[in-house]
Amino acid sequence: MSRIILDVQNLSIDFQTEEAFVHAVSSISFQIEEGKTLALVGESGSGKSVTALSIMKLLPSPPATIRNGQINFTISENKQIDVLKMSDKEIESIRGNDIGMIFQEPMTSLNPLMKCGRQVTETILLHKKISKEKAVAETLQLFEEVK
Repeated sequence: MSRIILDVQNLSIDFQTEEAFVHAVSSISFQIEEGKTLALVGESGSGKSVTALSIMKLLPSPPATIRNGQINFTISENKQIDVLKMSDKEIESIRGNDIGMIFQEPMTSLNPLMKCGRQVTETILLHKKISKEKAVAETLQLFEEVK
């Protein structure tokens, strides 16, 4: 039997505008099993990106408000966490290591004013307790792997 690694239940997300609340996502629920793929398909503006960003806890608040729901993520065999109850520091510790996302617009993923190697090295240093020299070596190895 497959293990559920992500369980989103009754997630509702609103955005505050100057005029009113906009209901961007209303009571979405889904599960992702280990080793499986799930596709969110819908029209532009239907809430796909907002849902994904909420799972990563990357929605700016305000204006975004998670009105309802749970986002349970399985970190290990016996440890499941509700992402919405995690502090910023706690989510940063798993973001990029245990959970990640590929953004729609790859041209905005890297800062064009910073060298790519420095950006990747900073990410490695953020998530691993290794020296800068080892992080640089790992960055070079990753670049070699992807050519």
